[in-house]
Amino acid sequence: MKVMEICDEWSADNIRLGERPDPEPGPGEVLLKMKAASLNYRDYVMCQQGYGRRSGTLPLVPVSDGAGQVIAVGEGVSRVAVDDLVCPIFGQTWLNGLLRAGYWTGLLGGPRDGVMQEFMVLSEDGVVKAPHRWSPVQAATLPCAAVTAWNAVVYQGQVKAGDVVLVQGTGGVSLFAMLFAKMQGAAVIATSSSHDKLARLTDMGADHLINYVDTPAWHKTARDITNGTGLDLVVEVGGAGTLEKSIRAVRVGGTVSLIGVLSGATADINLGRVVTQNIRLQGVTVGGRDLFEDMVKAINLHNIEPPIDENLFAFEEVGEAIKSIPQGNHFGKICSQF
Repeated sequence: MKVMEICDEWSADNIRLGERPDPEPGPGEVLLKMKAASLNYRDYVMCQQGYGRRSGTLPLVPVSDGAGQVIAVGEGVSRVAVDDLVCPIFGQTWLNGLLRAGYWTGLLGGPRDGVMQEFMVLSEDGVVKAPHRWSPVQAATLPCAAVTAWNAVVYQGQVKAGDVVLVQGTGGVSLFAMLFAKMQGAAVIATSSSHDKLARLTDMGADHLINYVDTPAWHKTARDITNGTGLDLVVEVGGAGTLEKSIRAVRVGGTVSLIGVLSGATADINLGRVVTQNIRLQGVTVGGRDLFEDMVKAINLHNIEPPIDENLFAFEEVGEAIKSIPQGNHFGKICSQF
């Protein structure tokens, strides 16, 4: 079978087309014909061995998120059937509950081989059925970005009707967070540096827009929108460059869900405000299969459409697509159809 793999040295420039033996499912396993993939910032970091020893060893098949059709099952498989469209879960041993250190070895796209391969054999416990009537490309957007957003907004964030949520930028996590917050009945403030992207956010349901270039003190504007009360939740993807403002934007007892560190991983923050305002600073790393399945039920019920960038990349173009991630030109998920 064909695979795209990082060879020789850690770099997206070293992702090349390769051949590996066709896999066969054993007892309790399923064989998938992979149909699509989507990228996350994690894939960019992984190609640089950015997770150290947790990155795995070369050669490595990159990219954690994808969707495939079940074409064969091993003895005893009952969770899925031949012809089902399924998504491999991000952490193959993370079935329920909170993240544990032992789950790291089962993460797809490093240290375990990812989805950029023609066929995959996985445990039946490591896949989730895609939402009804979704295409493979749509389904491929879910395992990391959508589950992370679901965790931040619904599971740990406990967003409810009447809350005010702020999302940063137009990446996959932020857009899914906006969709899930709206689904919960919350008002959403969306930020971006692009007026064109902000206009598209209006079409997706954002209630208030802030261009953070035109309005550097966006946290003050966000508080003004709430008549000075402050936000219930900020979905924080910026990191060092935005965290202090996010803390200033939330209400007493509010939550900052820290998901990304795009502008830096080391920040000087006012811990006194966190303590005296009873602010919850919550790190969020994806979620288990249980959250994934709950999210799919909600997607089916509310007919949510995933945010997908209009420029699909080819199977062999994954290296160039990964290198484009930091440029931030995309809107929503960067995807490939095999």
